[in-house]
Amino acid sequence: MRILYAASEVAPFAKTGGLADVAGALPAALARLGHEVKVITPHYGAVNKKREGLQSRGDLAVKLAGKDYSFALWACRLPAAADLSDSPVEVLFLSHEGLFGRPGLYQGKGIDYPDNLERFSVFSRAALEVPKKLNWRPDVIHGNDWQTALIFVYRHAHLSADPLYRKIGTLFTIHNLGYPGLFPGAEFVKLALPPDYFTPDALEFYGKLNLLKAGLVFAGLLNTVSPTYCREIQTPEFGQGLEGVLRIRRQDLFGILNGVDYQQWNPAHDPYLSQPYDVRSLKGKRVCKEALQKECHLPVKEVPLIGMITRLTTQKGVDLVIEALDELMRLDLQLVVLGAGEPGIQQELKSAMRRYPEKLSVRIHFDEPLAHRIEAGADLFLMPSRYEPCGLNQMYSLRYGTIPIVRKTGGLADTVIDATPSNLAEGTANGFMFELASSHELLTTVRLAMKLFREKNFWYRMMRAGMAADFSWDRSAKEYEKLYRLAVEKAAKQDKAQRT
Repeated sequence: MRILYAASEVAPFAKTGGLADVAGALPAALARLGHEVKVITPHYGAVNKKREGLQSRGDLAVKLAGKDYSFALWACRLPAAADLSDSPVEVLFLSHEGLFGRPGLYQGKGIDYPDNLERFSVFSRAALEVPKKLNWRPDVIHGNDWQTALIFVYRHAHLSADPLYRKIGTLFTIHNLGYPGLFPGAEFVKLALPPDYFTPDALEFYGKLNLLKAGLVFAGLLNTVSPTYCREIQTPEFGQGLEGVLRIRRQDLFGILNGVDYQQWNPAHDPYLSQPYDVRSLKGKRVCKEALQKECHLPVKEVPLIGMITRLTTQKGVDLVIEALDELMRLDLQLVVLGAGEPGIQQELKSAMRRYPEKLSVRIHFDEPLAHRIEAGADLFLMPSRYEPCGLNQMYSLRYGTIPIVRKTGGLADTVIDATPSNLAEGTANGFMFELASSHELLTTVRLAMKLFREKNFWYRMMRAGMAADFSWDRSAKEYEKLYRLAVEKAAKQDKAQRT
């Protein structure tokens, strides 16, 4: 099957979050199943042509809302593994200096670029020209999040009669419904769409443009990144006002758990660690813990070391940690936080670090090597998210023998097996879970974890249960393969119905 995979960020080329990890790993897993996959993404200023070995695939032009846009098309192979050997997946970069030749992907100095609607509407329209340019007809177009949602709208509005696109199956993945791509309704004219696309049945959302809604309405099939989140987003609590649309399309909506690239995230051969280790020999984990304590300027001592790698936002429950912080710091533990986000939360954490220099280390930036060292060196990993579509760090933590403490929501509920008495007795427990988004429940669960930390028989059984779990992309890719076939079947039926 031929698959055109569209994403606004792709690791290792450009990344702000988990979407990039998915876009860098899933296409490679699909290629291992024998599919021909091309990834289409913007060429941002941070992507160096020479360093990445980009090769020209020519130029293409699009016209949108009366403006002409000229793109250069560049390509390289997706790095496949830790040794950076190439996979068969071709990554195609749409290059336009005025739209994407800037340092940030979506923001500058923490503020959204004012032309994001233009940037990603033009990208979406140009992405549909790439198959024509390459004389390559995909069987499926797979888009991700609001930045690519207009691909499905433009196909419907402009290309539904084109023989190249008529029978193409389409799939739209929701990575986080909390980031819908909202813009003023007055900017609808910039999309070059007929007026009847700005209605409650299409892109209009309480007077505004909602690009994620565009994908929900116009893609053939929909999925999100865990079974639990798939159910949650059909409720008012998690649906962000789109639960009605999602319930209407519930027969076309699926939940597939994200996978983990175990070639990149594996303590047995992680190049960023002081000493490798695996489930058969855990000695290296102690070495990694001591190295992390030294790197973070914390005393080297045998107390529970808790790691957090996260966006510093209320969605991630970081405010709950701040509420509980003084109580946490009274416990015999250490906490290492890596991330960036809301200025107020950043300031609170930096202030707390000054109060508790021997117990708390905070790094306000993104640091991939340090993220690996935190996963390896921590004893526990804290994810108190208010909602979490899938989450990747809890799955990384399990493989690294770092026991997660999570709130029971979304993908966290699908991957962590709580340390209940029965699960501990059966040897299936691999983490700790609490239900209410409250600092009190967080503290209670941390105290329980600290108690079990001293009971090494239980602790090592939990570590080994987590390390044995399989969340590989190869498993998830087979589920996507099934959805692609359904999408193609649906497109063929629709085409037949239109012709009769």
